[in-house]
Amino acid sequence: MPGDPLWNSTRAREFAAQRRPGALIRLGREHRAWTLAALGDRIGCSPATVSRLERRTRVVDLALVHRAALEVGVPPNILVTSLAPLPATAAAATRVTASPRDAEEDPMRRRTLLTATVAAGPAVLLTGLDEALAQTPPPLRAGPLDTRLAAARALYDKGEHQQLLASLPGLFADAHAAVASRDQLDQARLSAVYSLASAVLIKLGSYDRARLTADRARTWAQVSGSPLAAAAAARELAIVLRHQDQNDAAQRLMTTAAAEVEATGLRTDACAAAYAQMLCTLAYTAARGKQRADALAMIEEARRASRSLPHTAPAGRLFPISPAAVDLYAVGIHWALGDAGAALEAGKNLRPAQFPTAERKARLGTDMARAWWAWQRPEQAARALLDAYRASPGEVRDRPAIRNIIIELTKQHPHTNGVRELHTALARVN
Repeated sequence: MPGDPLWNSTRAREFAAQRRPGALIRLGREHRAWTLAALGDRIGCSPATVSRLERRTRVVDLALVHRAALEVGVPPNILVTSLAPLPATAAAATRVTASPRDAEEDPMRRRTLLTATVAAGPAVLLTGLDEALAQTPPPLRAGPLDTRLAAARALYDKGEHQQLLASLPGLFADAHAAVASRDQLDQARLSAVYSLASAVLIKLGSYDRARLTADRARTWAQVSGSPLAAAAAARELAIVLRHQDQNDAAQRLMTTAAAEVEATGLRTDACAAAYAQMLCTLAYTAARGKQRADALAMIEEARRASRSLPHTAPAGRLFPISPAAVDLYAVGIHWALGDAGAALEAGKNLRPAQFPTAERKARLGTDMARAWWAWQRPEQAARALLDAYRASPGEVRDRPAIRNIIIELTKQHPHTNGVRELHTALARVN
């Protein structure tokens, strides 16, 4: 428990339970007899910004909330409570199950509901996800959380994005229920659930939602003290920032995250894999910022860091990086730097068999397709996209950037081999 009686007070507990981090910051500021300007000077913003931060009920800038809360002494466990989604109400629970018998009804009913929800498509699933992010559903207690998290990661690895989206509200519910234990491992698991949510939302191009889940992943990772959970959350947030045209912020975040992983001493394969992954993401971020020298230096460093790793990453590893995966990043880096020829050269010896998951096999196809398309080779681009689609349909049909290439291929080269088949594949989900 916090040592300062202020944070054990009824007001502090109420503000946390009401999910009002701004009110907690104001409580801490007033306890120190600081003005708005004094706190603003300490966290680098105007008094008006501090005032808005304290009055808002919705978190707009999580990083600023963290800085202000740290400055006024809000304890981590109190802050985390205030940032968590509201628990489900009894009324919400009633809407989910019409009767006690329905609630007990069997896995068969749950599977039927899940199948129906998946069939309804991503729009309905994203609405359900929004509701779960706003208000945590009642716990399902449908089995060990580690097992279910592994199953969710397997869906991601297969490119089964809709099924993964359908499973996330239940994972949020049970992971939030588990952290009542205040066990650091449970906190790290919750961070991992939010990181996985960010990863699939990024695939779908839903960057605002991905930003929210990445922020929550970082919050729980910080509380857990797990360097690997923190690295995973930072990586997802950096990718979101990159997609939101905040490349400099993404690069700063990844530089700090890589340094923190390196500071662990890299004594285990898991930490070494995390470091190599951080370097790959940092290299790609630098490439998107057209920082050629930095990008190429970082990917070479990632190659060195990955040499001691297994050629096939063990199942379930948080950072499933391998030497071949680093080479695949090099394809994307050269493409991002505008050198399609170098991208094709980097990928010429890569084969799907080098990658253990459908997601990575398909990613090889889509990355090569982008390079072929930039090289103005529509037939080769179409062939690579078909290879990707056969490995994992979701990796082609669910990613906006890849869908756009198919749309352009259809417009510009409708009679090229493979283009009609790709167009038909997209039409199935339109």
